[in-house]
Amino acid sequence: MATPLTPTKRRQILRVIFISLLLDLISFTFILPLFPKLLEFYRNLEAPDPTSTSVLNRILFGLNAYKHSFSRPISDRYDIVLLGGALGSLFSFLQAIASPIIGRLSDKYGRRTALLWSMAGNIASVALWVAAVDFRTFLASRVVGGLSEGNVQLAIAMAADISDDQQRGPTMALVGACFSIAFTFGPALGAALASINTVAANPFATAAAFSLFLILVETLYLYLCLPETLPSARKATTTNGSATKEKSSAGTIPVRTNSHLLLNFTHFIFILFFSGMEFSFPFMTYDLFAYTSSQSGKLLGFIGLIASILQGSVTRRLHPLRVVQLGVLACAASFFLLGRLTTEAGLYGAASLLAVTTATVVTGLNSLSSFEAGEDERGGKLGNHRSWGELSTILT
Repeated sequence: MATPLTPTKRRQILRVIFISLLLDLISFTFILPLFPKLLEFYRNLEAPDPTSTSVLNRILFGLNAYKHSFSRPISDRYDIVLLGGALGSLFSFLQAIASPIIGRLSDKYGRRTALLWSMAGNIASVALWVAAVDFRTFLASRVVGGLSEGNVQLAIAMAADISDDQQRGPTMALVGACFSIAFTFGPALGAALASINTVAANPFATAAAFSLFLILVETLYLYLCLPETLPSARKATTTNGSATKEKSSAGTIPVRTNSHLLLNFTHFIFILFFSGMEFSFPFMTYDLFAYTSSQSGKLLGFIGLIASILQGSVTRRLHPLRVVQLGVLACAASFFLLGRLTTEAGLYGAASLLAVTTATVVTGLNSLSSFEAGEDERGGKLGNHRSWGELSTILT
C-alpha cells in the first residue's frame, strides 16, 4: 500500500480538489441555459442564405433530411432542439474516446500532470468560445472541450486515491456536492452574464470571457497547490525493498460482489434514460413554457440547491448501493410527472425529483466503481466507467 496520508494532508488535498472542481463546473454550467438562444443566434446569422455552404447550413441540411425521413415529418420548430441534441451527442462521443485515455495517462504519469494538460485543453476550448463570432468557431470550441475535458474523472480518481473504504462514500459525496453547487449558481450566473452585451458580433462573449477567467484561476490554483495523489508516486519516498513489497500488494483487489462490467452496464442504462432529459431540460422549458435563459438558469439553480443539500445530508451517510437505489426510484417518479406536465408547479415538482437523482445515482456508482480498482489502475477503470456513460449519452 502507499504511504498513508496524515489527516491534515488529506484535508488539504480535499480542499484543493473541491475548490478547483467547483470552479471548473461553474464555468462548464454557464452555457447550459444559453444553448437554445445561442444556437438560435447562429441559425439566424448564417442560415437565412440558402446558397451558403457554411458548416451550420450543412448540418441543418442533414437534420432536415432526418426530419423528413419520418412518415410524419418533424416540425421546423424543433430545429434548435435537434441541433442542440446533435452537439450534445458530439461532445459525448469525444468524451467517450478521451476519458479512458486520460485515465490511463494519469495512472502512468500522475494525476497532477494529466489534470494540468487537461486544463490546457479547457483553456483553448473556452478561448475559442470567446472568439466564436460564427458557428464554425463555436463548433471547434466544443470539439476541443470534448477531447480535453478530464477534470471530473480525475477529481474522482484523486478523491479515491486519498480515501480508504470507510471514507470513500462521504468523499465521493463531497465531489458530488461540487456538481450540485455548480448547478445552483453556474446556470443563473451564465444567464445573467449573457444579458451583458459587450461584443456585438458575439452576444455571449461576456459569459464566455468570465468562464475563461474561472478556468485560468483554476489552472493557476492547481499548479501552485495540488500535490501528486497517485499512490505509486507516494511510494517513491520509501526504501527500494519496501517499495517493491508495496507494489505487489497494490495490485491486489479485495474480493467484492460487483464487477466493473456490471457497474459500467448499470451506468450505461441509467444514463441512457437520464442524460437525454438532463440535456434537453432547457430545450423542453423553452418549447413548453417559452422560458428565457434567465428562467432556465433559475430552474437549474433550484435543482442544484436541492441536490447540494441532499449530498451533504443524505448521500454522504448512506451506503453507495442504497444511494443508487434511492436515485433510480426518484428518477422514475420524475419521468412519470414530466410525461404529464401541464403547469409550472408540476415542472418544479418533477425538478425536485430530478434533484434527488442528480445527488445520488452517479455519485453512488462512482464510489462502487472505485472500490473495484487497484491503486495502479484506478484512473483507467474510472475513465472506462465514464466512457460508458458518455456512449449512452450519444444514443439519447
